[in-house]
Amino acid sequence: MRYRLTFITGMAVGYVLGTRAGHERYEQLRACAQKFARNPAVRNTAESAAQGGRLAAVRALDKVRPLREKIGQRDARAVGEDDWGTSNT
Repeated sequence: MRYRLTFITGMAVGYVLGTRAGHERYEQLRACAQKFARNPAVRNTAESAAQGGRLAAVRALDKVRPLREKIGQRDARAVGEDDWGTSNT
């Protein structure tokens, strides 16, 4: 609850300060953000981060796939009882 209150307070303060700054300041911030996004170094970093994320996802899937197959085999053979010798009812 405390974090929600902090978030709402931050949103309210941001709204008040944003409305006081006006449209001109908004346009300045927008232009600055666009210039930042067009920067080749930023684009290269973002692309390499995306490729790293894709590679990590593929590696994780390769490690999880055999585990999923084992679980599927275990579920198929354990129809009446589980590993503890109890009924699955």
